[in-house]
Amino acid sequence: MRAFRETVEQVPERAAVVARLPVDAKVALYAGLLRARLHDIQLKRWVRTGVISKAWLGTGEEATTIGPVHALERATGGEGGARDVVAPMIRNAAACCEFGLPVSDMLRAYLGSDDSPSRGRDLHVGAWTRGVLQPISHVGDMVPVITGIALTFKVRKEPRVALTWVGDGSTKTAAAHEGTNFAAVQRLPAIFIIQNNQVALGTRLAQHHLPGGFDDWAASYGIPGRAAFDGNNVLDAYAATRLAAERCRRGEGPALLVANTFRMGGHATHDEREARETFSGELFEQWGKRDPVGLYEEYLKADGIAPSRLEQIEAVVTGEVERAAEEAVQSRDRMPPGAHAVEGVYAPAPQR
Repeated sequence: MRAFRETVEQVPERAAVVARLPVDAKVALYAGLLRARLHDIQLKRWVRTGVISKAWLGTGEEATTIGPVHALERATGGEGGARDVVAPMIRNAAACCEFGLPVSDMLRAYLGSDDSPSRGRDLHVGAWTRGVLQPISHVGDMVPVITGIALTFKVRKEPRVALTWVGDGSTKTAAAHEGTNFAAVQRLPAIFIIQNNQVALGTRLAQHHLPGGFDDWAASYGIPGRAAFDGNNVLDAYAATRLAAERCRRGEGPALLVANTFRMGGHATHDEREARETFSGELFEQWGKRDPVGLYEEYLKADGIAPSRLEQIEAVVTGEVERAAEEAVQSRDRMPPGAHAVEGVYAPAPQR
């Protein structure tokens, strides 16, 4: 807890951002963390009970998603309500919820039902009208996509920001490098967050990244600013992204931030044993003590938020996710007909 508070206070600019946060905004961050964690817990329950075969979870990395998303200007709902735009990886699914997608839609995506956001085509979820792009499975490829959207904002002179996350392994892809470089050269309003969770699938960071960290990467592209933030500290994540977004809106170019965090599980639920063999038990214990949900809850209590209020929020979010799961399960029999596969695509099948 001392380290958590020191992180919030050690950078004056970020500390000032946190100090200006109203209580309701701090509480909303807590609700977001809970929603993200409970969404993952529900998916894991479904795996264990045979509802789905596997799931890709962000357990332990929630602050890396919730903090940045809350630092942006989110959709107000409805067509044209989107403000800033995000392109989450599958482990950043909570970004969808915080941008206004119902949790039930998030769960339906895993079921592949006809009433899921992609109508059963893909478990990757998005809603363009709310400012959320569906992820591309090859996650580095979202960097040039977000760069293109940011270029649109610049051409139209719109004070908007486009943000995406990049796994530490995906930094090795040509798409991620080319997109970042183009954004830097063109001074585009884009934010790239390297989500360094210490492992790429089953390859440890030290096995694929010689420097051992990413602190110097922003400077290598000519992108100024302090890059690293604590990916398990939702306030540090929020403040770093807020400052980056403000620079983007002033026309000062993109930001490349580095979120240092840890994946408390396997690449997906089917290889959790492999994850335990990849890293030592001591490392899991060390990061487990830095759980982003529990640490922030204790911080809020020390900051004067009544435990009863936090308990009430937990009850509300728990009920929200439980109802969402009940609604989603009812969609299991609503599988899309095969004919829907050629709808909404660039080149529909020729008529015969």
